[in-house]
Amino acid sequence: MKTLRAALLAAGLLTTLGHGAAQPLLDFTAEERARIAGHGPWPPPRLPDRSNRVDGQLAAINFGRLLFFDATLSADGTLSCASCHMPERAFQDGLPVARGRAAGLRNTPSLLDAAQRRWLGWDGALDSLWAASVTPLVAGREMAASPAQLAAAVRREPRLTTGYRAAFGAPPGPDDEPVLVDLGKALAAYQATLVSGRTPFDDFRDALARGDTAAAAAYPQAAQRGLRLFVGEGRCSVCHAGPAFTNGEFADVGVPYFVPGGVDAGRHEGLSRLRPSRYNRLGPYNDAGPADPQAVTTRHVAPQHRNFGEFRVPSLRQLTHTAPYMHDGSLATVEDVVRHYSELNEERLHADGERILRPLRLDVKQAADLAAFLRSLSTGGR
Repeated sequence: MKTLRAALLAAGLLTTLGHGAAQPLLDFTAEERARIAGHGPWPPPRLPDRSNRVDGQLAAINFGRLLFFDATLSADGTLSCASCHMPERAFQDGLPVARGRAAGLRNTPSLLDAAQRRWLGWDGALDSLWAASVTPLVAGREMAASPAQLAAAVRREPRLTTGYRAAFGAPPGPDDEPVLVDLGKALAAYQATLVSGRTPFDDFRDALARGDTAAAAAYPQAAQRGLRLFVGEGRCSVCHAGPAFTNGEFADVGVPYFVPGGVDAGRHEGLSRLRPSRYNRLGPYNDAGPADPQAVTTRHVAPQHRNFGEFRVPSLRQLTHTAPYMHDGSLATVEDVVRHYSELNEERLHADGERILRPLRLDVKQAADLAAFLRSLSTGGR
């Protein structure tokens, strides 16, 4: 009898155990299962960046890794990419907003899975990973070097000259700006390898998709209930869609965008910076030229009034390793994020924006379940 009982439990055919214990696997509907399946598989197939001629090439990846940790590329020799994007902190810094010379009003985003993003930066001012790598090299608040300084370092330092030649097949040329862009493309080649690991959710999603009830039942019930809320009544998956748990676009989520001295205009400002940039996909440094299919989107986006206060919808993967949250780092914990959406102040939402969001009004158990699900999107069980 005990053997039969165990077999029935493993097959998901026995719904109770003892005095009314709950069934390990929730009875997800066909629609819920389809929505859950849409958040995978993970990792997704790698899509090469045609705008970067060295994307995916080992020599460029190695050179980019060297550059990423090299503080001599900054104006004063004290700041590297890794100073703010720390590998041990999921390639961000764990601070609400950056400090030091890079001080600003925005949270430092993780670089994990950055190669999958259509737009880079909280405001989407950059339309490729290599452009997002060029910008901090020369930005005054970041590494603050000039194209001339960077090109001179590549020509002068043997390790940089050797790495550049290996990555690009020739020594750096006499013009400084192309060398600067090539540094960005090597950095992008390295960052494209930073793919986050599989999570408890991924194991559950795959087990559910193949009909493995026993394996799926290993996923905690609190996380299952939170997932049902996420894809259902909470409508979280409208914006946090797909395998990366983001639609890659921008939204006003009721976080104040008034800052000391003015307004952080978000996507509106980002689009205003994107179009005139020489480093966008319409510019002279796109290695695919007009054949780049992603250049079309850049060509047709334009700032609208509703874009004020909109910020990029972040991926939820590795969420527990990338606190604090929101573009301004104003929410310290996963529970704070859940509370924000539960108690959302609709009066803070832009009057001309989308009206997707509404207060979730979660009770204590629902809030805990949603937090449990969100934590299952990270490796390491934190």
